[in-house]
Formats: sequence, structure tokens, C-alpha cells
Amino acid sequence: MVAGVLTQEFTSTISVDRLWKAGIDDAHKLLPTLLPHIISSIEVLQGSGGPGTLKKFIFTDVVTDYKHLTDRVDVYDAQNHIFKHSVVEGGLIGTKLKSYGFEVKVEAAEGGCLIKMKVEYDSIDGGFPTEEEAEKIIGEVVGMTKAVEGYLLANPGAYN
Repeated sequence: MVAGVLTQEFTSTISVDRLWKAGIDDAHKLLPTLLPHIISSIEVLQGSGGPGTLKKFIFTDVVTDYKHLTDRVDVYDAQNHIFKHSVVEGGLIGTKLKSYGFEVKVEAAEGGCLIKMKVEYDSIDGGFPTEEEAEKIIGEVVGMTKAVEGYLLANPGAYN
């Protein structure tokens, strides 16, 4: 088993509050609408968004490594805009990873915000992820955020 961390930072012209409301608070509603070719549905199994909330993501056939995953909210800090969640079932659990989780921190920046993402994982055999697989994992998370950003840019009245 090998523990590792993947990180990515990028800026957005969207305000912290709008991005938080759409990308964190309403992600379960918004992402299947914005990315229907990837995400079939997101079902809230338990909770109302705070720590302990469980969500099940069902993916389309475009995702070839797995068909679903269930994640648990570990930290929901709306004041400091920090959100952490862990995959507890499905996804890459049991095939390539023993465990993995994500952290998103959104900070105010000139003209919008700075998004800091971190993926922490424990691989099963130490051979995962390759550089290509690491780029894919972080790229998927960034891609979801970019989809939300695109929606908010196209809909300036949404999530104000």
C-alpha cells in the first residue's frame, strides 16, 4: 500500500459564494444536468449536505473503470469554504485503491476565486496511479468544477 496526494489549483472569475452554492451545495442536482454524458444521476442516500451525508453517483457507459460510487461528506465548512468527502464504496475502491478522498477549498481572489483541490489516496499495490491515471483523476474533478463555472458564466443570475 502506498499513500499519495494529487493537487491542483486554478482560478475562476466566479465569486466564492456563487461557486460554493452551485458546485458544493447544489452539485447533486446540477452535475447530472451539466454532464449527462458522464453522470446519470446523483442520489442523496442520507443527510442534508453536512458531515455524514452520503451520495451515490451513477455514471454512464463513458466511465469505463466503474459504474457508480458512494461518497461521504467528511467536512462541510461553508464559512471557510472547505469541503472534504471520501469515497466509501464503488469507484476505484477495492480494484486499485484501498481508500481515497477529495478536498476542495475555495478562496477569494482578485476578479473571482482560487480553487484548491487535493486528492488523497492509499493504493492497493503501489503501482497506482501512473502519471496518466493521476492526470485523469484530477482532470475529472477539475472538469466538474469547470462545468459548473461555465454554467454560472452563461447564467449570471443563477446562484446569486
